[in-house]
Amino acid sequence: MNDSSRNAAFPSAEHESVRERLADERAGTHAQIAALSRDFDAIVEANALVAVDDEHDPEGSSTAFERAHVAAMLGQARDHLVELDRTLERLDRGDYGRCEGCGEPIPAERLEARPAARTCVRCATIHPR
Repeated sequence: MNDSSRNAAFPSAEHESVRERLADERAGTHAQIAALSRDFDAIVEANALVAVDDEHDPEGSSTAFERAHVAAMLGQARDHLVELDRTLERLDRGDYGRCEGCGEPIPAERLEARPAARTCVRCATIHPR
């Protein structure tokens, strides 16, 4: 595949609007990480003030669940930030909008819904990550 056919998947005229959308999503993800980090720290701090035995305290299991839930959401947000950074790299290389599985263009609707999508729906169905 030559450079012109590779870049045909994503017209350069839309390059900056995609960059802005990805930058907005990165900013939102950073804000989400900050909020979740504050929530996690507050949960840990609240538990530090009280001698909590998660195993025997009736509230302990919900506190442990809440802490684990926030930690999981924080991990997902951090992973999403990494994916957005990789997406920006693909955009700079001219690979954005092209399926990593089959090499075909990823439909605009999919990129609108999932700007960091690396595969078309067909390939995502065949090889889910």
